[in-house]
Amino acid sequence: MKINVFPIRSSLGHDGLVNQESAKLIDSLAKATSCDFEICDIDELESADLGLILVQSGGSEAEFKKIQPSIKGPYYLLTYGSNNSLAASLEILSYIKRKGMDGEVLHGEIAYIGERIKELARKKKKTREECPRLGVIGQPSDWLIASDVDYAKAREVFGVELVDLTIAELLDTYRRLIVKVDKDKFEAEFDPAELNKAYRIYKAIKMMVKKYRLSGLTIRCFDILGPLNSTACLGLSILNSKSVVSACEGDVPALLTMWVIQSVLKAHAFQANPCWIDAKKREIIFAHCTLPLDMCESYKFKTHFESNIGVGIKGEMKNGDITILKIGASLSEFYCQEGKIQNNLSRNDLCRTQIKVVLDDDVSYFLNSPLGNHHLIVYGRHKKELSDYLTARGLTSVQ
Repeated sequence: MKINVFPIRSSLGHDGLVNQESAKLIDSLAKATSCDFEICDIDELESADLGLILVQSGGSEAEFKKIQPSIKGPYYLLTYGSNNSLAASLEILSYIKRKGMDGEVLHGEIAYIGERIKELARKKKKTREECPRLGVIGQPSDWLIASDVDYAKAREVFGVELVDLTIAELLDTYRRLIVKVDKDKFEAEFDPAELNKAYRIYKAIKMMVKKYRLSGLTIRCFDILGPLNSTACLGLSILNSKSVVSACEGDVPALLTMWVIQSVLKAHAFQANPCWIDAKKREIIFAHCTLPLDMCESYKFKTHFESNIGVGIKGEMKNGDITILKIGASLSEFYCQEGKIQNNLSRNDLCRTQIKVVLDDDVSYFLNSPLGNHHLIVYGRHKKELSDYLTARGLTSVQ
């Protein structure tokens, strides 16, 4: 097993003594555990079988506060019995717990620490193997200011592991691909060159899905508009149709909402923006460009609305019963309501797939206390099933 170690210390620490004690501790642990210990940079800490923060001296608390936002946790603090290492670790652990995060001080005899390290590494490996993995390719788009999610809480509540990936890797994967789309795969006509680019993006995302063993993903899709002069709309639509839940704009709460719908209902969902509300009639227009192809009665391809490039989905959805679900970024609240699709629209000032929905109840939630922008729409009446699932996991319904 590989154990990464990131050292922190006070600026007043006695370098020679601190380095000597640290080297002695790590060498002893390596011999006791037969693990490969490696001093690493902060961005590499959590890439190994286990990551440890080596608290080298008293006064390290301020250094920990600086690096803490860069680490998802849990926070494992490796200490020894000199230089006030343990005292600083206790203060840090108290800070961690007060913020509602998880951590542990690893201190004592070498045999004890070694057994705890191996046990924690085995636990992490088991969690990775058992938890479905959902990729976050890039961060949430800048305008999604209410969409930050605690990754550890997502794992605790929904049993999924959120995995950060980069737009740079997606772009590199795309550029290494040579793909020509078979137009017979689709019912719609479109510019072959643009369709090829969009399909190539789909293939690049699919390669990352396979490489990282993902069950779903969200992508900060606007970041590829400039470099590729195309969009991910078609790729996300196809992936959703194949039960790889795929959200756009890096929206993690939308991704988790999709995941819940698929887990509970074995159904696919449409991620959409509320665009217009008539409070008296309880009517809402929803629109977006990534409708799963298998949710369409029929479809045609158009450009992506905001950029007017790429391949967006102009889908016709069937009229009738639907359920709207949204899980908030705190992962403690959700909105769930039933209604009906009245008809499809074809406005030029909205995203390409457009539906007018009438809700069973009033629309005050959207105007007074929404849990964000994107909501997920699934065919059928499923409020009870979805609400029961979420309340059993400690979430509260908002209306």
